[in-house]
Amino acid sequence: MEGKMPLLGARFPEIEVVTTHGKMKLPDRFRGKWFILFSHPADFTPVCTTEFVAFQKRYDKFKELNTELIGLSIDQVFSHIKWIQWIKDNLNVEIKFPVIADDTGRVSSILGLIHPGKGTNTVRAVFIVDPKGIIRAILYYPQELGRNMDEILRMIKGFQVSEREGVAIPANWPENEIIGDEVIIPPAMDEETAKKRMEQYDCFDWWLCHKKLK
Repeated sequence: MEGKMPLLGARFPEIEVVTTHGKMKLPDRFRGKWFILFSHPADFTPVCTTEFVAFQKRYDKFKELNTELIGLSIDQVFSHIKWIQWIKDNLNVEIKFPVIADDTGRVSSILGLIHPGKGTNTVRAVFIVDPKGIIRAILYYPQELGRNMDEILRMIKGFQVSEREGVAIPANWPENEIIGDEVIIPPAMDEETAKKRMEQYDCFDWWLCHKKLK
């Protein structure tokens, strides 16, 4: 439904977009890969410029995790191209990921990225989408607060470890205050399994067991 942000666990809406790398169909363009779609309020703005540089500085780390980046704002593609050129000329950083030109506001409307109290600019939103096109996380920031890209990297790593190992990820992982870089075993759902868990893993109690990653 237009105007409402999609829900976690829903399939990312099928949208054809115009980008600085040409036309694309989402989520099909990134089928088999994780991707992060992030919106920014406008080109040629200070916080957004710092964010683009920060994403680009970590682009290789995202790619190592089979993850692509794609930006978005309600600007024309010509504005995106000129801004990206400005970043390269003045900050010596080449933006290598595509940026969606949503000058009609159609894509932003579908994704619920227009805050009624903030005019027509897009908010700072982040969609983390898995290789099957399913939305796994949504982050929503105000215009005045820039994002922490290391946290977004951590989330991708956490999702992938959780899926591969069948575990849960503790707070501040891999530097958790209780179990460090270890991961959490999902709680047992019956008495027999609860007893075995206490024998198989390090546990504070039957419902809080943890292990090291191999």
